[in-house]
Amino acid sequence: MLREPISRTITLADQRTITIETGKLARHADGAVVVSMGDMMLLATVVAGEEVATPQFLPLYVEYQEKFAAAGKIPGSFLRREGRLGDHEILVSRIVDRALRPLFPEEYHAEVQINIFLISADPEVLPDALVGLAASAALAVSPTPLQTYISTVRVARIAGKLVINPPQSALDQADIDLIVAASAENIIMVEGEMQEVQEAEMLSAIQFAHEAIKQQCQIQQELAEAVGQPVKGSVVTAAPQDNALREALFTNLYDKIYQVAAAGSQSKKQFQEALANIKQAYVENLTAEDPVDEALLRKYFQEVKKKAMRDLALHTGTRIDGRKLDEVRPIHIEADYLPAAHGSALFTRGETQSLTTVTLGTKLDEQLIDRVMINGYNRFMLHYNFPGFSTGEVKVNRGPARREIGHGHLAMRALKQVLPPDTENPYTIRIVSDILESNGSSSMATVCAGSLALMDTGVPVKAAVAGIAMGLIMDADTGKHAILSDILGDEDAIGDMDFKVAGTARGVTACQMDIKVAGLSYTILEKALQQSRAGRLHILSVMDKALAQPRDSYKTHAPRFSTLRIPKDMIGAVIGPSGKVIQEMQRETGATIIVEEIDAEGVIKLFAPDQASIQQAEQRIKAITAQPVVGEVYVGKVKSILPFGAFVEFMPGREGLLHISEVKLERIADLSQVLEIGEMIQIKLTDIDPKTGKYRLSRKALLLEAAATTPK
Repeated sequence: MLREPISRTITLADQRTITIETGKLARHADGAVVVSMGDMMLLATVVAGEEVATPQFLPLYVEYQEKFAAAGKIPGSFLRREGRLGDHEILVSRIVDRALRPLFPEEYHAEVQINIFLISADPEVLPDALVGLAASAALAVSPTPLQTYISTVRVARIAGKLVINPPQSALDQADIDLIVAASAENIIMVEGEMQEVQEAEMLSAIQFAHEAIKQQCQIQQELAEAVGQPVKGSVVTAAPQDNALREALFTNLYDKIYQVAAAGSQSKKQFQEALANIKQAYVENLTAEDPVDEALLRKYFQEVKKKAMRDLALHTGTRIDGRKLDEVRPIHIEADYLPAAHGSALFTRGETQSLTTVTLGTKLDEQLIDRVMINGYNRFMLHYNFPGFSTGEVKVNRGPARREIGHGHLAMRALKQVLPPDTENPYTIRIVSDILESNGSSSMATVCAGSLALMDTGVPVKAAVAGIAMGLIMDADTGKHAILSDILGDEDAIGDMDFKVAGTARGVTACQMDIKVAGLSYTILEKALQQSRAGRLHILSVMDKALAQPRDSYKTHAPRFSTLRIPKDMIGAVIGPSGKVIQEMQRETGATIIVEEIDAEGVIKLFAPDQASIQQAEQRIKAITAQPVVGEVYVGKVKSILPFGAFVEFMPGREGLLHISEVKLERIADLSQVLEIGEMIQIKLTDIDPKTGKYRLSRKALLLEAAATTPK
């Protein structure tokens, strides 16, 4: 028997509504909802599989996909169908994954798949602000356990006012654009971009978003109760444990691991080898009569390691590499590291290293954007690569993984805020960050290296940008906490927060925060932001010593650029029939010529490998677009001969009639006996017909003038 659909409505402050409905679509899924706002509709489904025998982590799979039919479009791919997820869809999938993953019970290890489809699009409603609500609501109406409900909202500051889920058309005016995920009690995830705002302003936006999320979590509770699902937070059947083994590991290994952690000044490899030796020695001392579960041994060993490292930071204020809590690792910078690149920088902070390049291209190098919600071109790209050798691992390079796409996107958002406007920078810019070493915060190293490489290229950025990753260790029982600046990879793994903050000396340009612990107060968050600012300013001061401002000129091998403005009606003359004229100019000068119509006039952009090619192309275009002047003398080429006269090209693309009576002083019976096609002759422009624009030429006028000045 079919269940009647059940729905609930959320009303935003500006009276726009969000509707959640369940019971109509995808009824074979464990949980399914449709979230609607305006004409936008998201279908979210949840299906849980069997428990994984030896879990290493929660096998959660989140996939967000936009259906082109949702906007009445056909995909532009060769196959004309939706294929693998695009970068944008992966980034949205990561929003849901990062928000939900910490909320599954620790003992729960069943495979969980969450699918979110955009099935109807509204040009003013951005789906990424609602995916967290859709996914959480689908879990709410399913038996799949979750510790609490969550939701996501976009908060933007437009004209000084904070707005929840603003229309897409208004985002161009926003100086804060954040996606915030939270439960009714706690902030879980934040990411977004800003235009050099102060930390306090960003914190206010997060708090504003949290108030809206609280209402959305309450609505999910009501929806779950209406369909008869238990309140989330119910206890999951605990997986098999070996408390004796856990106690033995803590008793025998805690002090040894603590001593290794407290030794400080160790490399990542040395630290890992020391821990591996401790574990190996313990295993070797086990007798055949004391068999242990390898998975549980590995799990409990990580618990001991985690507690020892956390206790070290909490109780002594020092870390496994000997640093203080707010200390940034040593930084080494080499700008212009690669002589053949348009711009480059090698940025090393501790054991994290990014080799970043900048390449300048033309408009023809722009990235085509063909998505369901957005079409157009992108002139700024940042690609982040994370090869296996950067962490000493074997990993086949099969293209960027989701993590790499996310890290690159964060760095791109941080740097794009300081790029010059298009009027000052005509180039398509591609930044590539290759991570050569990684021990924490490689995305923030990419921000620093990318900023330096842009300045090394000569791009007139507004300011230098630096990034830093902040961590947190907090004792939930006592409230005691330690905020860590510039976290290591191991500190990220055992910590309660990963908060990446990038910005200039003036303010924040981008952030990404994942919180793994409940009960994080805004006071701690504010303290972390202020400590991140101090760390960012320190990094900027080191960067300033290496390269204080953009170079005065581009590298000799970088493409040169020039702009010409011409009358709108001359665009056709520059292009020529079927592009013949412009193609010939490009072939002969070596320049790339791009013609656009902007503000009712023609704008010609010239790109070439050297200035000589630019100048040659400019001269050719100026010759074509020059305006004929009555009374001026020109050297023209005879293009055709007819019984009544000859047509002469006296300027590029401009022909005039040289009437047979205007060729010589005496009368001519047959013009072909006097002129030849292709012959170069000197003529004078005598008239331009105001109605037709036709040109009248005369050779006789020059002969008469010559005769008048010749002494008798």
